Amino acid sequence: MTSTASRDKAKQPGASAPDSLGPDGLGGEQPFISHLIELRDRLIRMLIAIALVFLVLFPFANDIYTFVAEPIRAQLPVGSQMIATQVASPFLTPFKLTLVVAIFVAMPYLLYQFWGFVAPGLYTHEKRLALPLVSSSIALFYLGMLFAYYAVFPLVFGFFSAVTPEGVAQMPDIAFYLEFVLKLFFAFGIAFEIPIATVLLVAIGATTPQALKQKRPYVIVGVFVAGMLLTPPDVISQTLLALPMWLLFEAGIFFSRFVKPRDADDEGPASPDVPDGGPVGSPSGSAARRSSEPEDAPSGPSSMMVGDEIDGGDRNEPGRYRPMTDEEMEAELDAIEAEDLAALESESKSAPTATPEPAPSPSDDSSQIELIETLIRKANQLRASGEVSHAKQLLYRVLEDGNADQRAVARNILVDLDR
Repeated sequence: MTSTASRDKAKQPGASAPDSLGPDGLGGEQPFISHLIELRDRLIRMLIAIALVFLVLFPFANDIYTFVAEPIRAQLPVGSQMIATQVASPFLTPFKLTLVVAIFVAMPYLLYQFWGFVAPGLYTHEKRLALPLVSSSIALFYLGMLFAYYAVFPLVFGFFSAVTPEGVAQMPDIAFYLEFVLKLFFAFGIAFEIPIATVLLVAIGATTPQALKQKRPYVIVGVFVAGMLLTPPDVISQTLLALPMWLLFEAGIFFSRFVKPRDADDEGPASPDVPDGGPVGSPSGSAARRSSEPEDAPSGPSSMMVGDEIDGGDRNEPGRYRPMTDEEMEAELDAIEAEDLAALESESKSAPTATPEPAPSPSDDSSQIELIETLIRKANQLRASGEVSHAKQLLYRVLEDGNADQRAVARNILVDLDR
C-alpha cells in the first residue's frame, strides 16, 4: 500500500526523484561513500582555485609584502629598515604571505563549494537564512582586516616606536612581522563576525535579544579579556579590538530583533491538530485525543510519502514527520474513518426533506465514493485554514481507498502542500 503511493508520487511531473531507491522502492539516503566522493571533488576544486590565484599573485610577492609592511615602515626612525635574520626568509616570507593572500582572495569560491556540499541537507528556512549570513560573514571578515590595517596598525606601531628605549635601534625582522600582522588580521576578522554569531543564536532559539541585553556587562568584560588574549601585550591594540567587538555585539542585538526564531517557524501559525480556539473542521473526539499526545508523537502516516518528500529537497517543516508504525497508522485511519462516517450520518439525519438512511458502509461503493469526496473537501478546508498536517492525513486516506480520479486529486493537493 505505502510503496504504491510513493511510486505514484514519484511518477508525477515535477516531483523530485530520490537519490537512491531502497529495496522497497522508497527513496533512501545517499550512500556514505558518495558523500565522501563529493567532498573529495569539492576539496580538489578548492585546492585548484587556491593554486591558480597563487600562481597569478606570486610574481608580485615582494610588492604584496611591501604593501603589508608599509604601516611599520612608516613608523621606523630615519635610517632604520626591516631585516631578515634567517637565510631563507627573503624568499619564504613573501611566499607565505602570497599563499595566505591567495586563500583570502579565493574565499568566496571556497565558501561556494562548501555551500554546495551542505545545502542539500538544509531545510528551506535554513537556506533562506544561510545565504545572507554567509555573504555578510565574508564582508565582515574583510572589513575587520581592513580596520586592522588602516586603523589599528598605525596606532600600534606608532606606540611601539615611541616607547623604544634610547640607544636601541628598531629593525624588525620580516618573518616575525608577518607572523604578528597575520595574527592581528585573523583576530580582527573573527571579531567582526560577532553580529553573525548573535543573529544565529537568536535564529536557532538559543537566546533572545532581551536575554542578550541582560548579559551586556558580562559581554563587555569578555571582549576585553578576548582582546587581551588575541592581541599583543599592549593596551592600545587590546582596546582597539575590544571596543569594536562591543559595538558589533550591540549591532547583532539590533539586527536579531528582525529574525524569527526557528521554533516559531517550525510550529507554524498554530498547532496543526488543535488551534487556540479548538479543532477547526473536525469532530472534537479525535482532535482532543490527538492533542493529548506528546509533541514527538507521529501525527500522520508519513511512511507513505515522507521518503520522497525528504529526498525531494523542498522539506517544508510543517509536513515533515517521522514514519509511523503499522499499528499507529491503522488506528489513526480507523479514527478518521469513524469521524467521517459519523459526520455523514449526522448530516443525513439533519436534512429536512431527506429520508433517514442507514450509516454508510465502507463496502457500499456509492457510500465509499461519497466518503472519499467528503475527505477531499475537508482536506481543502483544512489546507485553507493552515492545518497542513491534518489535511495531509486525510489525503493519505484518499490515496489508500479512493479511485483513480480521487487519488490524482489527492496527489495534486499533496504536491501543492509540499511546495
